[in-house]
Amino acid sequence: MDTVITPKRIELPPGAVLKLLGGWKDYQVLSQQLGDRSSPRIKYRRGEILLMAPLAEHGRDASLLADIAKVLLDHLEQKYDSFTPITMSLPEISGIEPDYCFYIENWRAVVGKKRIDWESDPPPDLAIEIDVTSYTDINDFLPYRVPEVWILKSHQLLIYRLQAESYVLTESSYFTNVREIVQQCLQMANEQTTSEIIRWLKNFLHGQQ
Repeated sequence: MDTVITPKRIELPPGAVLKLLGGWKDYQVLSQQLGDRSSPRIKYRRGEILLMAPLAEHGRDASLLADIAKVLLDHLEQKYDSFTPITMSLPEISGIEPDYCFYIENWRAVVGKKRIDWESDPPPDLAIEIDVTSYTDINDFLPYRVPEVWILKSHQLLIYRLQAESYVLTESSYFTNVREIVQQCLQMANEQTTSEIIRWLKNFLHGQQ
């Protein structure tokens, strides 16, 4: 597949990342052109627009990591709301599309909402990103002040938490040993289906009680 960017058509080969110079209005035009398509993904930073066509492993890893988070939250009997796909945007500043977002502490602020106002509503408590093509930058989340961000990169889970005005690598504020759990699940994913992995995780957590 060739890369095609026209007023009527946007096509990128899987795994491709394309950086364009452009402003907020250009980003809005491209976003409207893409509509609800899941590919390519689009991101806006001041003065530039990035397009990325995910590989197949991106979608599977995103689904698996989100399922793991849901199982852990259910195990803790924690209320939450999750969103995917979701576009987070602040006019003239930023536009990003995390793979998954979870409202955990702030679930009451968004429950039942059909649209989130990123200038007035609280940010998600947890965002998840799969980075296969070096498209993700933790600083993209700074304008939104997302408290915790998980980035899966090179089959390793990186956990960032917001401290003052920057993100630092640390442990999750919600789940103990989550990196070890994710690593085990990723190893199993080489030979087992997502359903088998999730069943194993539920049994494992039940055995820890």
